[in-house]
Amino acid sequence: MTQQQSTIAPVENAQPLAVAITGSGGSGAVTAGMILLDAVAHAGFYGLLSRSAGPQIRGGESATLLRFGPTPVHCPADRFDLLAALDWGNHHRFADEIPLDSDSLILADPDVGGIPSAVADSGAKQCMIELRAKAKERRGGRANMVAVGAVGAYIGLSLEALLAGAMRTLASKGDQVVSAAKTCIAAGYNTHADDCRNTDANSRSMQDGLPRVRQLSAEPLRSARRWSMNGNEAAGLGVLRAGVRFVAAYPITPASEMLEWLAPRLEQVGGSLLQAEDELASINMIIGSSFGGVPSLTATSGPGLSLMMEGIGLAVASETPVVVADVMRGGPSTGIPTKSEQSDLQIALYGLHGDAPHLVLATLGIGDCVFTFDWATRLAEQLQTAAIVLSDQTLAQSRAVIDPPAAISAAGATRAIANCDDHYQRYALTADGVSPMALPGQPGCAYTADGLEHDSNGSPSSSASDHLAQLDKRRRKLETFDYGNAWAEIDGVGDLCLLTWGSAHGAVTEAANRLRAQGQSVRVVTLRLLAPLCHAALVDAIGNGGLLVVEQNHGAQLFHYLHAQRALPAHACSLARPGPLPLRPAEIVAACKRIEPVQQTPNASGRRPEPTFQPEA
Repeated sequence: MTQQQSTIAPVENAQPLAVAITGSGGSGAVTAGMILLDAVAHAGFYGLLSRSAGPQIRGGESATLLRFGPTPVHCPADRFDLLAALDWGNHHRFADEIPLDSDSLILADPDVGGIPSAVADSGAKQCMIELRAKAKERRGGRANMVAVGAVGAYIGLSLEALLAGAMRTLASKGDQVVSAAKTCIAAGYNTHADDCRNTDANSRSMQDGLPRVRQLSAEPLRSARRWSMNGNEAAGLGVLRAGVRFVAAYPITPASEMLEWLAPRLEQVGGSLLQAEDELASINMIIGSSFGGVPSLTATSGPGLSLMMEGIGLAVASETPVVVADVMRGGPSTGIPTKSEQSDLQIALYGLHGDAPHLVLATLGIGDCVFTFDWATRLAEQLQTAAIVLSDQTLAQSRAVIDPPAAISAAGATRAIANCDDHYQRYALTADGVSPMALPGQPGCAYTADGLEHDSNGSPSSSASDHLAQLDKRRRKLETFDYGNAWAEIDGVGDLCLLTWGSAHGAVTEAANRLRAQGQSVRVVTLRLLAPLCHAALVDAIGNGGLLVVEQNHGAQLFHYLHAQRALPAHACSLARPGPLPLRPAEIVAACKRIEPVQQTPNASGRRPEPTFQPEA
């Protein structure tokens, strides 16, 4: 995580610009993208960088997908304005992630072969730049740095911003690397005017023989502080703010970066991180740590969450607060480790055996990872239960330039600590279901904490009355708690409601803004708290108009969950599509336009029926 001082404020209402840089593994596509992101931040813009890679440990394909503009950017683009190809190795594997059209521009090196037909058939303008040749002319030169300069020139970034971006990104590489990079960037910056040859002579974007693309626009204004961070870093910051001081986890893509970010920072605040031998050990270690009074976290992805379910049940039964971060990826089984999908909702909700009420939350964006993980930790501590927090690969491994996220509180999470006397009952049947939790070693507060059902004292019991009382207690504390307004983000009013969760929030919000610009009134409801469901508040937020539930999974998991909870009207429609391609605003807008209201007429009772919205056949 880094902080940026923006020196230019952008013009309002300018549309975000989308750029892709691709190449084989090791070509430097990711580094080039990082420099561009830091450069646009230096120039005063917001930005979003997503990485695309195959499942290989090394090699294979690599790409950075960037989008930047004058307002915060929360989702990938429908199409790309510019593609810079460092080479064409394995490009076909992610070509469908980079939609091009006749208004797009391709920058390519003639030394790496011709443009593949699948790319050329898009009708995009083509510009050949000798990236490798220019890099070889300079000591320590790299083709990706030449590409950075050329791309920056085409999209309207200043050379000063590009060089500042290189200094920030490459600062840890040493002066020689930074100097060589600057030389190549400057060469590439001038290349677009000196060497570019357009192969489409009839292009409407031609000017002085050179192809053009849309450019960023900005006006000078006072500097404003912005942050550059990815979702894994934001999640780590959130749990640190909430007071987490112990983390145990087994590395897994795409959650490992959260652990890498947390490890040194936990030490700075007196905490520790332990790499466990597997996910079974991880969940049990954090239960033990939390039992000892230390707020604790583990982070994993779908396969690891499957292994942790019995341990999470132990946390629920023993009322021990733990936080489990599930950074979702394509499934089932090993699935698609490097791609995103919202397909772990069902296991997060229903994966525990027995009646085991627990918290399930989802992050809505990169900046929101700070808030949601902070809030989840506080809820787990206060309600003495397990909290599963769903992030995904899109949020976790994408980097954004954002405004600084607000903090919930300067103080960390708190739990009810017992004031022991001769009649201490760890699992006392309190009105709100929360009973004071003693720390190990507190005089007069000894109790048994295990997975067996128990009575109010914690003594194992198979009594029907004790079982029912404890089941009611564990459910009551979740269902009667006041979650305030943080259970969802609600924006706008209108005849059409777009209901979603998690990372789909960005694409849905942009789609809603486009519909509003076309004159349609739209409300967006994005769930942050998925379990327990704030049923009455959700039904009120949805209203009686048209309803489209949007999510990125094959089984419409949220749609069916809410129907099972009787929270959706019969006319609700579903837009559910699996990964690995991200949800895009255009497909959501198209789905909304296929929803037509059925004419309302009075029925026999004289009352009008609820409006019904049906997808087009």
